[in-house]
Amino acid sequence: MSDAQPIQDTIALDGDGSCIAEARHRTVDFLARAQAEYGLPVSARAMDLTQLVVSELVTNARKYAPGPVLMELRIVGDLAEVVVWDSDPVLPVPGPQTRAESASTAWRSSWPSPRATRSTGSRSANITARIVLPDDPGGDITGRRPQ
Repeated sequence: MSDAQPIQDTIALDGDGSCIAEARHRTVDFLARAQAEYGLPVSARAMDLTQLVVSELVTNARKYAPGPVLMELRIVGDLAEVVVWDSDPVLPVPGPQTRAESASTAWRSSWPSPRATRSTGSRSANITARIVLPDDPGGDITGRRPQ
């Protein structure tokens, strides 16, 4: 996979009440496609954690910066990266860890790419979370194989 194009998807969400469910569904589709098309192991735990992270990040974006949200999903090595941009120009400050933050491998905040600025309509901050894909503590260490 090192010579291949990165596996990624960018999703513009309008920020209304349905955007959280849409983000979760698009995440499941993205990870299922990574399994089916690229043969990547994605454990059931990683699938659940990635959906949880997406829910938490998109919920926070809606709560603290109502308006459009941009979400990017990427596969980097054996990690799923979830990046969420919102319209708030202030970088998020870490507070008490949520379930999603403690479950992810790592997270960081930074200023956006030009694409995020165009999509959200302002200079916005982003949050990136990383989740290990082949992690399945209750079962097969290599995770699920494509079905």
